[in-house]
Amino acid sequence: MKTNNSFPENFIWGAATSSHQIEGAWNLDGKGESIWDRFSHTPGKVHNGDTADIACDHYHRWPEDVRLMKEIGINAYRFSIAWPRVLPAGRNAINQTGLDFYSKLVDALLEANITPFVTLYHWDLPQALQDEGGWASRSTAEAFVEYAEVICRMLGDRVKFWITHNEPSVATINGNWGGEHAPGNKEKRIALAVSHHLLLSHGWAVPIIRQLCPEAQVGIAINYNRTVPASPSKADFEANRKGEGIWARWFLDPLYGRHYPADLVADAVADGSLPNGNLDFVKDGDLEAIATQTDFLGLNYYTRMLSRSTEIPESHNLPPTVIQAPKDDTNWMDMGWEVFPQGLFESLSWLYYEYKVPKIYITENGCSFSDGPDETGRVRDQRRINYLSGHLDAAKKAIDNQIPLAGYFYWSLLDNFEWGLGYSQRFGLIWVDFDSQKRILKDSGYWYKDFIANQTGKK
Repeated sequence: MKTNNSFPENFIWGAATSSHQIEGAWNLDGKGESIWDRFSHTPGKVHNGDTADIACDHYHRWPEDVRLMKEIGINAYRFSIAWPRVLPAGRNAINQTGLDFYSKLVDALLEANITPFVTLYHWDLPQALQDEGGWASRSTAEAFVEYAEVICRMLGDRVKFWITHNEPSVATINGNWGGEHAPGNKEKRIALAVSHHLLLSHGWAVPIIRQLCPEAQVGIAINYNRTVPASPSKADFEANRKGEGIWARWFLDPLYGRHYPADLVADAVADGSLPNGNLDFVKDGDLEAIATQTDFLGLNYYTRMLSRSTEIPESHNLPPTVIQAPKDDTNWMDMGWEVFPQGLFESLSWLYYEYKVPKIYITENGCSFSDGPDETGRVRDQRRINYLSGHLDAAKKAIDNQIPLAGYFYWSLLDNFEWGLGYSQRFGLIWVDFDSQKRILKDSGYWYKDFIANQTGKK
């Protein structure tokens, strides 16, 4: 029976994954090499030398995974296409076997009454394009449009929800500035060009998707972990301006027609990242293309971030504006991230009121806890249940405050390859033995199943 705590009747309940993190089969059936294949095969780049060569073997085990989705009761599944599985060289020659894999997956999802949400790019760029300059090159944005057209022509008769990019800020900053993600660049100047071409490829692809899929809903997924100054000091507020700016405003402002933030452009000029004093990679018409209207925005939220300037000694006596939770295994994930549900409400509120977003989906929200099977084979991950419950309460609070939240996707369906951290972190509703590939639905998966059933009335 529905209660006053019920979500809207048409609310979407889902789970999410990405191609590189679960599929495996990294060099089978004509698939080309991705930047993450190259990166993880390079010694010293990934924790413990882990690779996603096999990962969850979803490429072969997808029927079992669809059955598990159906058992949980989700009515939508967000997954990504591996660009090099479909276009091994990034453009031109199509690998039909790769296309057929995704076509069969979509058919199975629809047969199970699970709506597919397709993400076109979740960081696994074909290595062949990286060899030509990667996202720092405008030609990669052009290749992305060709890739989007290939996928839409194949799946557009059945897929109605499309996400162009997942977290362009992470692909930019972690991959091309910090170097801890593929392709491993460590230069802000390159990262700025990468960010622009990622956004430009989004803007160019949206009208193509609409043309080929007239009923499509199209958006982009950004990560925004609520960011606040750690203290009222001027230095911490300045650190927050820069931190929130480069992670969020740098991407959201142009997406919503505001150009790149002037303060951040000035920062880049001052630190020498823009040696000519201008954004010379921005061409006429680019910003108009980037600001092409979308149907929704995807929000990936995990935790909050405190901005602290290194100029302020730890012993300073300024009163804090926020109180961090005690750093224990309940309030902190194995990732070292704080569990802070209120930040989800604040993030949704900021996005809606700052950018007037017409519709929002929580496209990722999850936590890493390492709980494994006990002697009975049961995975008792109560901390993940607590995380889910608290964040769903925050999501409902946002809806009650008239924020147009239309769906929730837990990250992740499966324990998987966690990028530079390899297999050291477990985010899944389903526990995976990476040696035997055995799957076990965790207590959190059963909890989510019951929650969805209570909301939809479907047992």
